[in-house]
Amino acid sequence: MKSAAFSATVDVRVLEPRVRHSHIFSTFAALDDGRAIELVNDHDPRLLYAQFQAQWPDRFAWNYLEEGPAVWRVAITKVPSFDVPASGGCCGGCGGA
Repeated sequence: MKSAAFSATVDVRVLEPRVRHSHIFSTFAALDDGRAIELVNDHDPRLLYAQFQAQWPDRFAWNYLEEGPAVWRVAITKVPSFDVPASGGCCGGCGGA
């Protein structure tokens, strides 16, 4: 059952190890900006955090909701991207070239 505060809850304890991270990544990728998933695990997902840093730097917020010892819960929120203007140049507000 999904919590009202989250778009999805991913309890990886019930998933086969080989599909856990891909399922988390696809669930996160489908989120709208500002929405979050609740990750439930039986250990601290530090490796997953590093993978998020590599794949989505500056696009997520990671907040521990529960830190073991038996259950770890993390809120992973998708934050908006701040894209460079389509021209690839300065936005005009800084006066630079």
